[in-house]
Amino acid sequence: MHPEHRGSALTIGNFDGLHLGHRAVLEQLRQHASERQLLTTVMTFEPTPQEYFAPQLAPPRLQRLRDKLVELRKLDVDQVLCLRFNHKLAELSATDFVQRILVQGLDVRYLVVGDDFRFGHDRKGDFDFLRAAGQEAGFEVVNTCTFDDGGERVSSTRIRQALAAGDLEGTRRMLGRPYHVCGRVAPGQQRGRTIGFHTANIHLHRTVSPVKGVFAVRVSGIGDKRLQGVANLGTRPTVDGSYFVLEVHLFDFNDDIYGCYLDVELCKKLRDEKKFESFDRLKDQIKVDAREARAYFSE
Repeated sequence: MHPEHRGSALTIGNFDGLHLGHRAVLEQLRQHASERQLLTTVMTFEPTPQEYFAPQLAPPRLQRLRDKLVELRKLDVDQVLCLRFNHKLAELSATDFVQRILVQGLDVRYLVVGDDFRFGHDRKGDFDFLRAAGQEAGFEVVNTCTFDDGGERVSSTRIRQALAAGDLEGTRRMLGRPYHVCGRVAPGQQRGRTIGFHTANIHLHRTVSPVKGVFAVRVSGIGDKRLQGVANLGTRPTVDGSYFVLEVHLFDFNDDIYGCYLDVELCKKLRDEKKFESFDRLKDQIKVDAREARAYFSE
């Protein structure tokens, strides 16, 4: 670590979604760092520990690493340390984690973590271990503040549950912003053109998604204006059903946008994804979905 990167007010976690609870933690961190002229530092992991140890049981991510880093930049975090979670890191003892990464690497002076935070080989490090290590090494350890919505703590788990239920308003309330899916437009199978619905295909590069279905959407990333459209997010069971993709049909738009990086805001869930008995039946349903989405935007 370079000398200019030392002297940190640090928080550690996955920060999936960067919801209002996470933002409260970052504000807690920022206030302390400002008072003591420290750098605000976020430590996160790629892949997440859950994805490393039990990939089949790991929850679907609310956002990709790239999108997380973009949001952290907007929140004026001074630096982000993304540790590659691999065998070497998993085998690192709690003592070595503190000494080599926190003390020697970051010169941490102030650490904010949840009281359920576990780390080190066999998860032997916990909040009490950190407090004792901090007293010995000269850094303060405090618990994260919580942010409630409707009397319950805002969490990434609650947001996943809201998305799965199609509750975009509840999701927006807990995130503090609408839910977006981002990605680059890639060539598809060109089937939409055969039925009069050109689509922008965004491969999500994931096996599990926290949200599925058909949505009215607003899209940024093409010129200065946000465009309206209808989108299917799922595995396209009528076509092949082999991988997750976001297919977006933009209203009154037919330009070539291959390679463009789009930001797709999910505005209203229209229906669940379903398998149709024929491609013609799917075509009829897409017409219905498009009319419903246009009606939503005209309200």
